[in-house]
Amino acid sequence: MSTSPENRPRLRRDQRRVQLLDAALEAFSQGGYHQTLMDDIADRAGVSKPVLYQHFDSKLDLYLGIARGVADEVLTTLTAALASSDNNPERIRACVATFFDFVDRPGSGFPLLFASDMGQEPAVAALLEETRRACGEALAAEVAEATDVPREEAVLVGMALAGVAQTAAMHWYRSPGDLSKERATDVVVALAWRGLDGLPVEGATGAHQDAR
Repeated sequence: MSTSPENRPRLRRDQRRVQLLDAALEAFSQGGYHQTLMDDIADRAGVSKPVLYQHFDSKLDLYLGIARGVADEVLTTLTAALASSDNNPERIRACVATFFDFVDRPGSGFPLLFASDMGQEPAVAALLEETRRACGEALAAEVAEATDVPREEAVLVGMALAGVAQTAAMHWYRSPGDLSKERATDVVVALAWRGLDGLPVEGATGAHQDAR
């Protein structure tokens, strides 16, 4: 239901932008990008459509604003997970859990970005690739530091880890059943760690490497 102009709170420009992005995220998540009209978003935000166009040039501009926010949050959270512990298995779990927590959190926008047919839109495709690459690079930095794997191979491993975690989380999200988020996370962590466990540890040989 729209709010009448006389009752509408006056917000700073940055506050209004956040409000409009939140309204758009709700509208897109509920009705899908293609079925949602700018009128729907304006009404949900309690503003006139001209006010909406003062902040965003188009519906695609709105979508990209949401997508950039989601991408930034994913990378920030993943980076924090990597820094959360000096214990490698714990860090791997924290990283995998990041993706499952995003898809499981209502209003995160993660499915809207990573499971939308908007991926065919060039600007969205570029943002998705940039985000995947950034996540892979963040993981690669840790792999390169902890192992004797060359940088180029570390990037490959990092991209693979990020891809596995994201794909598994989206599959779990799209296929509701009896598998809990915790158990799904455990399974992916076991897969990831067993793969990483085969990499040569920095400065370790023989029994020392086996003891890690």
